[in-house]
Amino acid sequence: MEQQKLMSLLSDMSLDEKTGELFQIPSYFFNNDMVTGPAVEMGITPEELRVCGSCLSVIGARKLRDIQKAHIQRHPHHIPMLFMADIINGYRTVFPIPLAQSCTFDPALAEKCASIAASEAAAAGLHVTFSPMADLVRDARWGRVMESAGEDPYLSGLMAAAMVRGYQGEDNDLSKKGALAACLKHFAGYGAPEGGRDYNTVELSERTLTEDYLPAYQKAIDAGCALVMTSFNTLNRIPSTANRHLMREILRDKMLFDGVLISDWCAVSELIPHGIAADEKEAAALALNAGVDIDMASPVYLKNLKGMVKQKLIDERLIDEAVLRILTLKNRLGLFENPYKDGSEEDENKLLLCTAHRQQARDCAEKSFVLLKNEDGFLPLNREKESVAFIGPFADNLLLSGSWSFFGDDKDCVTLKEGVTRSYPEAAAFFAQGCPTVNPGTEVLGFQKVPPKEDFDLQDALDTAIQLARKADRVILALGEHRDYSGEGASRTHITLPSCQLELFHKICEVNPNVGVILFNGRPLDICEIAQRAKAILEAWLPGVEGGNALARVLYGDASPSGRLSMSFPRCVGQVPIYYNHMSTGRPFSGDYRTTRYNSKYLDAPNEPLYPFGYGLTYTDFAYSKLCLDSDVLHPDDGICASVEVTNTGTRPGTETVQLYLHDVSASVTRPVRELKGFCKVSLKPGESRRVSFRITEEMLRFYDIHMNYVSEPGQFEVFIGPDSASGSKGVFTLVQSDT
Repeated sequence: MEQQKLMSLLSDMSLDEKTGELFQIPSYFFNNDMVTGPAVEMGITPEELRVCGSCLSVIGARKLRDIQKAHIQRHPHHIPMLFMADIINGYRTVFPIPLAQSCTFDPALAEKCASIAASEAAAAGLHVTFSPMADLVRDARWGRVMESAGEDPYLSGLMAAAMVRGYQGEDNDLSKKGALAACLKHFAGYGAPEGGRDYNTVELSERTLTEDYLPAYQKAIDAGCALVMTSFNTLNRIPSTANRHLMREILRDKMLFDGVLISDWCAVSELIPHGIAADEKEAAALALNAGVDIDMASPVYLKNLKGMVKQKLIDERLIDEAVLRILTLKNRLGLFENPYKDGSEEDENKLLLCTAHRQQARDCAEKSFVLLKNEDGFLPLNREKESVAFIGPFADNLLLSGSWSFFGDDKDCVTLKEGVTRSYPEAAAFFAQGCPTVNPGTEVLGFQKVPPKEDFDLQDALDTAIQLARKADRVILALGEHRDYSGEGASRTHITLPSCQLELFHKICEVNPNVGVILFNGRPLDICEIAQRAKAILEAWLPGVEGGNALARVLYGDASPSGRLSMSFPRCVGQVPIYYNHMSTGRPFSGDYRTTRYNSKYLDAPNEPLYPFGYGLTYTDFAYSKLCLDSDVLHPDDGICASVEVTNTGTRPGTETVQLYLHDVSASVTRPVRELKGFCKVSLKPGESRRVSFRITEEMLRFYDIHMNYVSEPGQFEVFIGPDSASGSKGVFTLVQSDT
């Protein structure tokens, strides 16, 4: 539809129709095309329902088609609805959680996974996904870290942009088959709540917000994301959903976002308990003035805007502005010509969980695993010469998808046991549960009790596991968090494994010292107890439907782990928040605890994390040559080349993620001790070498100076190339001032 026709449609719509466009209704309001209890309880009439602009979380092409068809028939102008949903790491084919995907350090892989998710969701009739989440996260206590790309702005931005391209297609033509409109979330700073507690207050300086948190959002906006979602938190003591400066001056004017802005679930009505709105009318006015176009799941806009226009409390032009953005998105999706877009039961049957999609899920899982420890080459296992006891609550567990995998089905997941026994039937592999996933009687999400099954005898299970461990050559303990211990609303003050799992670990180590551990979790954990005794630790995260198959191949050496941590693992929760790119202090700790009391350090633990950002081992070893710079002077209109030679010094092929970090030695404001500025994955055979080069330009050195100007400042810089954020070969160069 041409823009002129859209404007004509807008001018012909009644105020009821326009306010209806700003209302998003949850799918459970519909039941056989009838209004159900929730709508009645919220006071939403059939007349109001027939003009709502979008619907949340409809499952299946047939149901969506039925709802859309009835809606178009009822609507005075036959305007179709938008159908939106949280498709975070896959639709029916569930990929590893986003935090795990970021550990691949492979944006192209994340783009491919997002493209598959879009094709499946589009076949099910959906139009919009609430993804990617570009919130920078440095606190592992926060449950939604599992949806993020971790602690680094540069990596987070690359992953967010890649996912937008995957969902929407390279050309951003949303009308194309298989395209899904991406909704960037949560704007802004949602990943930095005080105490790691979800929905809590966020305190960020303007400089920290601008330099560390906004860049990843900007990358997704530059990639063309069609929507942005507001965050629940406050910034500068103003809830984001009512923050006009944040939404209009920063998001729209400075960051040049021109798409649809949607609130998070009931965030408009939450302006009242936030304490900045006395009632729903004031909440509606604040959010609309801030530029929020769609009120998700609450009737605040629907019930108040019309009357406020008539009372001249708000300007109807603000409503028109919002409605036009929504109509424009519907037009970009091609819904006026084809309101059902790609929804097709035939395509659902053909695409959902098809062989090619499963293969991609397995590949992504294999590349997301991070080998944290591998003492004396404990892994890979030898299926021909040794017996292995697979013990633990995740040895045969279907709950391998993240907590936000709404459209997946647990029965589609391949467990570790299934992956091993199917792929390697000749291996001497034995299995036992040993203990529950959570401590008996504890709560998951605050409402679901998870006691042992009636036929699950704790002592008997432990005894069986111990006897199995005694007889085996090696033990693989499959431990971790219940999947509902991460995700929205799943903040934790203790980020250790449940005590029942730690008891199992120690008792098994007592009877068999040859113990390796696989971790299944949605956040970095405090695993110091595990690291002290385990021979090997493989971080598997929540790997999705092909987790078991991927793990079997990695454990037995047909695939080699190559993932790198996108978020540091703390030694204890007292270090949190902990991240590699911190600022230096006036009293940096030099490393001698005996002589330096009055330095920035802890008395009872090192400053450094247990495992730093960028860290990860593989089944071979790599050596780095001395870093080489082709010049020690960088001119603003030129670049210098930094390079190292990387050699596979081991006996197996492997993939190394070579990382480039920079440090501004002296600037007008304190700068991070290191910043990731590039990385390159190289696959080498035993004995093979390759020179890896990075081009450093003046643009890579820019930051917000003491006057908040985005510039580079002349002076000395350190460059590091290595396997992680805590090591590497070092060089020094000087940025000189431009002649102009």
